[in-house]
Amino acid sequence: MIRLVLVDDEPMVLAHLRTVLTSADDIEVVGTAQDGAEAIEAATRFRPDVMLMDLRMPEVDGLTAIERIAKMPVPPALVALTTFDTDSHVMKALRAGASGFLLKTTPPEDLISLVRVAADGHTVMSKQATRRVMTASAGEHQRGEAARARVGELTGREVDLLRCLGEGMSNAAVAAKLHLSEATVKSYVSRMLAKLRCDNRTQAGLLAHEAGLMG
Repeated sequence: MIRLVLVDDEPMVLAHLRTVLTSADDIEVVGTAQDGAEAIEAATRFRPDVMLMDLRMPEVDGLTAIERIAKMPVPPALVALTTFDTDSHVMKALRAGASGFLLKTTPPEDLISLVRVAADGHTVMSKQATRRVMTASAGEHQRGEAARARVGELTGREVDLLRCLGEGMSNAAVAAKLHLSEATVKSYVSRMLAKLRCDNRTQAGLLAHEAGLMG
């Protein structure tokens, strides 16, 4: 079972998400929270596999909660919930440790499948959203120089892999493109994240765009 915590300051949104997600046989909503402080407490109390986190909440917001939860010894997969995919908070959430984001208007069947994707440790967002959000980070000169310095430590094969993460590709898709087994890809990703000092593959994907690898 995938243990899930839902965080949103709107009771109707929480009720909708709970109804949709508990319809899946392999997802259990173990807790809910209505602000960032409650979310941090819920992460410690329930030890979920995945948390869906609203970004804009009163008092302690979702961004602050993501930053704190991501630093826990074994953090859950953190997925930002937002109304618009152009929300400026989304980029900050990804850099803080979120593994992706979902629009609150995501169709129910897609919502369930994307929670499963998050639980498996993959980036959660559509390819179109990945390109749009990550490209928005590529124009910052100072950040770009720092990113290129970090990427300079990689081997050629690791750079190819990093480009794949920049496209938001799954391990299976990377394996097919690079003619490797999924187990080998998983091992490469783990080593590369450690070398780049990235917490997850989403942060590595952002780095690929900031370093100008995506063309």
